[in-house]
Amino acid sequence: MTVVIDEFVDYLINKEATISNAVTRKAEECLEDYLSVTEAGAAKNRKKWSSLISILPEGKAKIFGCNNTTDGRMASLINGFNAHSLELDDGQRFAMIHLGASVISAIMASNDEIGFSKECKLKGIIMGYEAACRIAICMQPSHKKRGYHTAGTCGTIGSAVGVAVAMGMKREQLTRVITAALASSAGMLEIQEQSSEMKPYNLGRAAMDGLVSAYMGLSDFNVPNDMLGGERGFFKLFADSYDKDKLLSDKEYFEIERIYVKPYASCRHSHSAVEAAIKLRDTIDVNQIERVVVKTYSLGVKGHDHKLINGVASAKLSTPYAVAAALLYGRADLSLYEPLNNASIKLAQKIDVVEDEELTAECPAKRVAIVTVILNDGTEVSERIDYAKGEPENPMTKEEREQKKQLLVEYALRANKENEV
Repeated sequence: MTVVIDEFVDYLINKEATISNAVTRKAEECLEDYLSVTEAGAAKNRKKWSSLISILPEGKAKIFGCNNTTDGRMASLINGFNAHSLELDDGQRFAMIHLGASVISAIMASNDEIGFSKECKLKGIIMGYEAACRIAICMQPSHKKRGYHTAGTCGTIGSAVGVAVAMGMKREQLTRVITAALASSAGMLEIQEQSSEMKPYNLGRAAMDGLVSAYMGLSDFNVPNDMLGGERGFFKLFADSYDKDKLLSDKEYFEIERIYVKPYASCRHSHSAVEAAIKLRDTIDVNQIERVVVKTYSLGVKGHDHKLINGVASAKLSTPYAVAAALLYGRADLSLYEPLNNASIKLAQKIDVVEDEELTAECPAKRVAIVTVILNDGTEVSERIDYAKGEPENPMTKEEREQKKQLLVEYALRANKENEV
């Protein structure tokens, strides 16, 4: 009888041995993007953290965006939360997960506490992304359909593996680390409902518990045979089924090479529609719009088709709002979310988001959106986007990444000035 967790640990060890310079450079890009979005998120949340920061324990781990340090657990929590707050952190469509906010937050906190080389840090990022994505991919979409937030559940595992690899842990230790992380995995999608601002908590908590799970690798306690594939293990509880081949088969790529980088400040499920709307904008008179129909895949509808905008968090999850902003202004950046844009809220009432079964069948290989604008005179114009900007098939250029970084720096400066405590 095979032991799935042993096979998975073997896969990770063998995969780590094949890391190339090109993959390492990709990890450097992810780290750079993470630092930009985390600093900006910290500026946004500065006042809301003030009471908690005032009672934090002493420690060596840096909280990005302020002068405070604390222990690794709390730094991981706060940095992970801030990294996801602006909806501009990286992710991967195949795994249906955000990655850097949890994985890199844990690794950076551990680095502050115990220290390791840049090479080890980047290797940890690569393998943390690999572990989180592989476990998520092999059980999607049933995991998400059950209501789990993959960035919280699988993000815990990725964070733990990332820290363990950065620390140079051996096989037995890595098994103990993954066992602890599986036991700690949590995250419900309900946390994002009713205009909640707590969605990023799932990622901060994943970073925090991933760090603790990694440190459990330094202990010497026995572990169960198979916390991953056992009768009461992770896969039995968190998914209807899982595809072992997707978990363990060796591919020519690393999962970090298949991530997306976000150019727009909205949920990734809206990005193909946003891009289609931007392309359509120059072909129509927005004042003559009667209605707009967005056809997309099923997971891009539920939780993202709302037109009632009850705050910034609600707007960021709303495809109608994002498409309205794109049609009106040709962009969907932070300036159209903070503060909310009344013209976008008004136009969003004319925008319907519906499932197209053929597009659902193409997901996650493609996250397609077809935007059709119907004008008052009956004219219809449509645009289809298969791969939104930032996907590996349609990557952001170096110049676009630099522009994103500059916009985040400018946002952070404004937010810090407005939120002076």
